[in-house]
Amino acid sequence: MSRIVIIHGSPTPGSRLNGIVGYVESKWKEKGIEIDHVHVAELPAEALLHANFKDESIIAAVGKVEAASGVVIASPVYKASFTGILKAFLDLLPQKGLQDKAALPLFIGGTISHLLILDYAIKPVLSVLGSRNIHGGVYAIDQWVQRLEGGGFELSEELRERLTNAADEFAEELEWIDRRKQEK
Repeated sequence: MSRIVIIHGSPTPGSRLNGIVGYVESKWKEKGIEIDHVHVAELPAEALLHANFKDESIIAAVGKVEAASGVVIASPVYKASFTGILKAFLDLLPQKGLQDKAALPLFIGGTISHLLILDYAIKPVLSVLGSRNIHGGVYAIDQWVQRLEGGGFELSEELRERLTNAADEFAEELEWIDRRKQEK
């Protein structure tokens, strides 16, 4: 069975990014895909800052990545880049920590002008970590994700459609990766 780990790069627990992640997660759960999470902001700051590879929390988080067939990199965009805490965690992954894994970036920012972060910021990092199956990803702007009064989020119709397509394509890729692993 396929397993996805979602690496949350937001330092804010109530981020609109959660609306995006929750939406794709529900699509994958409908398909029976196992989902795991790494909330980077919940990892020990000192371990991240000092690249403490021996910290138990870091070892457990890296283990979740190792066990997954697919990795979702989710982050808000601040000052034209993904978050520093996300980069600190990615730096703790082994040199080829994403080899034989599909990767899907999910980003949200204040304006459409940061769309190229997918191609020029995160994809090179994922490639260096060994991923050769990097999906196009989805970039959303804050306006497309509305917070609901009772909790939760409402996504624009266009964003839901794009996320559904990305989730379906990613699930198909994971099936192919898992079949290939079984054949070896």
